[in-house]
Amino acid sequence: MARATKYFVKDLELKDAEAAELLVESLGDNRYAVTLEGKTFEVDALELPNGGLSLIAGTASWAADFEEKNEEIDVLVRGQRVRFDVADERKLRLRAANAAFGVEGKQTINAPMPGKVTKILVKVGEDVAEGQGLVVVEAMKMENELKSPKGGKVTEVLAKEGTAVENGAPLIVVE
Repeated sequence: MARATKYFVKDLELKDAEAAELLVESLGDNRYAVTLEGKTFEVDALELPNGGLSLIAGTASWAADFEEKNEEIDVLVRGQRVRFDVADERKLRLRAANAAFGVEGKQTINAPMPGKVTKILVKVGEDVAEGQGLVVVEAMKMENELKSPKGGKVTEVLAKEGTAVENGAPLIVVE
């Protein structure tokens, strides 16, 4: 019997969501036992030419596309995009070890994907707290509120409401 790999998964679209434990064990022949919140499912997974997966669990079948961004994964299933933070046990331990180190210095908040700036929530000179919303970018019919990685002062607002932005475009600077 293969050893299960343990992951911790958090739905970033749900405020105050707790990380759920996810166990994935290969059963061979593209089959996996997936356990989430104590419920185990047998899943057939076949990699598609575009890098996505064709998944079958019980009588349900669907295709899923994935896009990794640092430690986050965007999953597109049936026209719905959901962002998850996914960490294995090693990454979780590293995060805990680095938690004592805060974000320092000038921080530029960049667009996570191409989209449109729908709302700017702060002004130059405004004091912000860590985790406070700074700007809202609409991408793929979803609004993403980008938050401050640290407490500090907004020194630049580079984005303008109603304008299109490219992936990685600088939007706000916090010092």
